[in-house]
Amino acid sequence: MEMSTFKALIICLCMLSSSHSFSSTSPWDNIRKERIETLLPAALEAAAVDAWIVICRENNNDPLAEHVGGENAGGVATFVFYNDVQGFHSLVFSPSSEAQAIDDLNIHDEVVHVDRSVSTIKIAAKFIQNKNFKTIAINSSNSNAQADGLSFTQRLSLEKALGEEFSKRLVSSENLVYEWLSIKLPAEVDILRQAAQMSRDFQIEAYKQIIPGKSTDADIARFLKAKMKEHGVKDAWAPAQNPNVNSGPDRGHSHSTDKVILAGDVIQIDFGVKLHDKWVSDIQRFAYVLHPGETKAPKDIEYYWKSARDGGNAAFKAMRPGVKGEDVDRAQHILMDKAGSAPIPWSTGHPVGYVAHDTGPNLGGSQSTSPRASAQKLLKQGMVFAFDGFHAWKRKDGTFKTISVEEMAVITKTGAEYLIPPQQNLILIPSR
Repeated sequence: MEMSTFKALIICLCMLSSSHSFSSTSPWDNIRKERIETLLPAALEAAAVDAWIVICRENNNDPLAEHVGGENAGGVATFVFYNDVQGFHSLVFSPSSEAQAIDDLNIHDEVVHVDRSVSTIKIAAKFIQNKNFKTIAINSSNSNAQADGLSFTQRLSLEKALGEEFSKRLVSSENLVYEWLSIKLPAEVDILRQAAQMSRDFQIEAYKQIIPGKSTDADIARFLKAKMKEHGVKDAWAPAQNPNVNSGPDRGHSHSTDKVILAGDVIQIDFGVKLHDKWVSDIQRFAYVLHPGETKAPKDIEYYWKSARDGGNAAFKAMRPGVKGEDVDRAQHILMDKAGSAPIPWSTGHPVGYVAHDTGPNLGGSQSTSPRASAQKLLKQGMVFAFDGFHAWKRKDGTFKTISVEEMAVITKTGAEYLIPPQQNLILIPSR
C-alpha cells in the first residue's frame, strides 16, 4: 500500500471510529423470546429430545440461565421445555418470591408460582412423570461447558424426585444446546457485524498510535482498552488477554508485554468487543513496521502475508451449508502446504457469538488422526464463525512467527458472507 493511501485510510477509519454510536438499550429480551419460540422447538426435534430441564439458582447459576430467563433466580427455579402433539411449550416452576418477575418477562407460556417451602424440582418431576416423556435432556456434558450447568447435588435431587424409571430417561443436553446456540438470528448477525466493525476500526486507529522504537505492545493494548471504555463496550474474552498485541514471536493466547515495537516487526492485534453485554467479536489485523527509506514490506514478509490472506480466502470459499468443519480447515491447509508454511497448532476457525469460542462446528481437524467430534459437524445457515488464514515461518533467532489474519463470516443459504470487508493488504507503520 502506498504511504498516501495508508494515511488516507487511517483518516477515513478514524472518522468511522469516532462516529460509532452504541445504544445502551439491549435488544436481548426480544431476541431471547424469538430464539425460544422459533429456534428451540426445532432444536428439541433435531436432538430427538422430548423435554429439556434447566435448573436455575442464585450465586452459582447455570451458564444458560440468561438464555431461558433464569438469570435473576433466587431460590431454585425449574424450567421445562417440551414438544407434544399440541406443539411447543415453555413452562417454569418458580418460587413465589421470583415467579412474578419471570412472568413479567413474557417469554414463557406459563409460570407456576410455587411456595418457597416446596421444591420446584419435585413439582417439575411430577409434571414430567405425568407427561411420560421418553427422553429428557439435562445440562450435563463432557464436551460443552455451556451444556454442563447442572451441579452434582442438583442431579441427585432431580433423580430422587423422578425415581429410578424416569432417571434412566435422562440424557445429555449437549446435542440440543448445540442445535440451539449454534444458529444466530438475523438480528443477532447484525449486532455481530457491528461488533466486528468496531473491533476492526479500533485496531486500525491503534496502529496509528505506534511510534517505532518507543511504543510497546502494552501501550497499544492500553489504547484499545481506553477506546472500549470510551464507547461503553466490554471485553470479548478474558480481560487480561484482550487485546493481545504482539510484535514479537508467537505467544498464542496471551497478554500484551512491554516489548518495544521496532522497525521490521510484524505486529498482530487479536481483539474483540462485547456489545449489549451479550454478543462478541473476534478480529485480527496485521501490520508491518517500515525501516527508514522503505515504502513497502520486504518480499519475504509480503509473501507470508499474501499466503495467509489467500489461505483465509480459501477457507471462506469452502464455507457453505452441508460441509464439515474439517473440510473448511482442509481447504486452508492445502494452500498453507503449497506456500511452504511451517506447521501451526491452531484450527482454522471456530464459532463466535455469545462467547469468543461459541457452540458449533470446529473448523479444524484435517491434520489430526483423531479430530474432535465438533470438526465432523455440518455447517448450517445462520452459524457465525471467526476464522484465520495462516502462514508461519522460522525467524533468524529460531523462534516462529505466524500471520493469522482473522475474519468473521455468517453461513448463508448458498455459501458464506463476510461480516465486514476482509483485510487485503498489510497495514504499513511509517518510521518516525
